[in-house]
Parts: sequence; structure tokens; C-alpha cells
Amino acid sequence: MEDELTVDQLAERVGMTVRNVRAYAARGLLPPPRLVGRTGFYGPHHVARLTLVRQLLAQGYTLAAVQKAIESEPQTSSAGSLALHRALMAPWLPDATQETDLDALAVRAGAADSQGVAEVVDALAAMGVVERIDDQRLRVLDAGLLDAGVRGVRLGLPAGALVAAQQQVVELVEQAAQVYVEMFRSTVWEGFQDAGFPADGWPGIQAVVEGLEPVASQALLSSFRSAMAAAVAQELDNQLDGRAGAARR
Repeated sequence: MEDELTVDQLAERVGMTVRNVRAYAARGLLPPPRLVGRTGFYGPHHVARLTLVRQLLAQGYTLAAVQKAIESEPQTSSAGSLALHRALMAPWLPDATQETDLDALAVRAGAADSQGVAEVVDALAAMGVVERIDDQRLRVLDAGLLDAGVRGVRLGLPAGALVAAQQQVVELVEQAAQVYVEMFRSTVWEGFQDAGFPADGWPGIQAVVEGLEPVASQALLSSFRSAMAAAVAQELDNQLDGRAGAARR
């Protein structure tokens, strides 16, 4: 059929190795090809899907995160719908990945020895903040979380405690994200869908998607600051009351 490619041609078209194409297919990131005998043929949808995978990886998503995102898309999505998906998701994609090395990270975290550096790296990797490239180099997947993590270590907080705290925070943030997604779905998307996806409505959808991130982020940050201040004040009151009671005894 016209515009169909073999796996070698597909890999060349998207700038990947055949090995990676097959690995992504094995992970469910690529729909099955059309088989003629023992030869698989791939179409524009496969090109669009692998292009999306490459873009997400380049923007800092881990392969596991990419797989989760892809699994939310129907396997029969068209190349056009995937292009639209990329456009809608663009405001939410993380910044491009950076690279650093162990020496630079040790200085930032104030780690005095190799064991301390290893603990920090393991903690940051567990948080999904960095991943190892080789024995000395690291790929930074989230610069903001990296800064928060090393600042926490410099404050003297144990790396393991930071990981445990971040895991709990991620669960809570995911719940908050679902609240905003559900609000968008019920108040914006459903009406647009019921109207038959009118062409002149897409700019409005894009504007809401782009504007939702700063709105949600500001609301979450303000709410967190208020809750944190109240929690710290309550804990201090409890500790001081307990100390005063012990002194009276």
C-alpha cells in the first residue's frame, strides 16, 4: 500500500535505530504493523506515534511516563489526532533535559565524600529527578525538583526521608491534577465534544489548556503555603504545650 514502510525504513524516517523501534513496539508504544507474510508494514500513524515518543523523551519524560501517556491514547488514533495531542500537551511538557556530573552535584548538595554523593544520586534517581548516563554523568529530568532536592540535603534532611516525602507528595498532587482535569472535561471539553468538535472552537480549547497550568499551579502553591503555615504553627504549639506540661511535673 502507498506510504507504507518496512521497519528499516520506519527507523530511518523517524531517526531511530531498528532495535529501539522494536523495543518500543514490545512495550506497547507502537501498534502492530500490517503483516504480509513475515514482513511488517508501517503507515503514517506509526511515524506520528514514534515522533511523539521521541519528542516526549527529548522533553524529559522517562520511558515509563511516555508509556503511561501513550496507553491513554486509543491505538487507532490517526496521525492528525496525535499531532493535535502534541499541540495541546505542549504547554505542559517539562523543559528539555540537561546534563551534569557527580562533582558538580556534590558541590551543590554539600556532600563531603563519595558515599554521600552516591546516596544523594540514588535518592534523586528514586524521585525521578535524574538518571545515570555513565559512572560520572547524569541526565537531569526535572531541574526544579533537583534544586529542591539538593537544597533539602544541604539543610541536613536525610536523602531517604526526602524520597519518602516526595512519594507522598506525588500521590497528593496526582489527586489534585485529576480535580482540574475533571473540571476541564465537564465544563469545557464535553460541550465542545457535543457540538461535534467545531473547527473554530479549537483555538478556545488550546487557550484553556495553556491557561489552566498557571491557574492550577498558583492555586496549589497558595493553598500549600497556607496549609504549611497552619501545620507548622499547630506542631509548634503542640510541642511547646508538651514541654510546658513536662516542666510543671
